Amino acid sequence: MYFGNNQHVDEINFFDSEKFVSFPTLVDDKTPGVVDGILPAGSIVPANDATATAVTINDVDVSHGPEMVGGIVDGFLNASRLPVQPSAEAITALNRITFSNLKEEA
Repeated sequence: MYFGNNQHVDEINFFDSEKFVSFPTLVDDKTPGVVDGILPAGSIVPANDATATAVTINDVDVSHGPEMVGGIVDGFLNASRLPVQPSAEAITALNRITFSNLKEEA
């Protein structure tokens, strides 16, 4: 029997549906949103603007170089649970993703 330290990990479910499509996406430490070498799940890559191509599924450690992560390209996501609110340009670019609970900009 294995004995070791337990680690508590908080995972926020930002999916509105169980159905989604993702493809491998390469990210690195220059990707916007990286904090202490970790790009959090729900990050819009490569940037939260018109260049957006996907939303990351999992946290990924990029402190030792570029890494592959699942990038959601089609599905239903709850925008209020993402680490950063998607910009209008990113929403347009991610035209196969439907975002719910978008905050109104003043």
